[in-house]
Amino acid sequence: MNFYSKIKNKANKFINSKYMLSGITIASFLESTVVPVPLEAVMVPLMQARREKLWLIALMATLGCVIGALFGYALGYFLFDAIGDWVVNTFSSPEKFEQVKQKMQAQGFWLVLTLGIVPIPFQLAMLAAGATKYSLVLFLIATTIARSIRYFGLAVVVYYAGDQAERMIKENKIKALIVATLLVLLAWWLSSS
Repeated sequence: MNFYSKIKNKANKFINSKYMLSGITIASFLESTVVPVPLEAVMVPLMQARREKLWLIALMATLGCVIGALFGYALGYFLFDAIGDWVVNTFSSPEKFEQVKQKMQAQGFWLVLTLGIVPIPFQLAMLAAGATKYSLVLFLIATTIARSIRYFGLAVVVYYAGDQAERMIKENKIKALIVATLLVLLAWWLSSS
């Protein structure tokens, strides 16, 4: 059995195992905290293979991300003085983090919502929210909305497109992100007018 076949067999065992939902929750937690790699690459094939659990997979991914966001917020809130420099230099730059921090103080809810949708490392928003002591309730609401848009949006595409979902997402991902970002920015602008 070659390497590819072994990987495929392990993936199929995971897809059909009783640990699939807890596994996607853990993967989502890790993606939102320490592994800035998009979870969509795993979720779409998983959703296609387990359509009967499509909405539950999206829910568990959202839950894992929200728990991860709460962890990141706590790091920013309690430990930023001790580890903040290392985290900022690992995931971004001091200049970029300072910009995010200033925006967080001015327009935190909309910033978290926008960063939760677009493909920018969400760790910046989590740390900035905690470091600036931004409202935890508003942070969690914005995070839940943003990640629900991402993960339940994938579920909708898989529900309607079926086996063609992966191809459609690859072909239209940039367009969808632009449209979603523009809609959030429009809502942001309308709310501040």
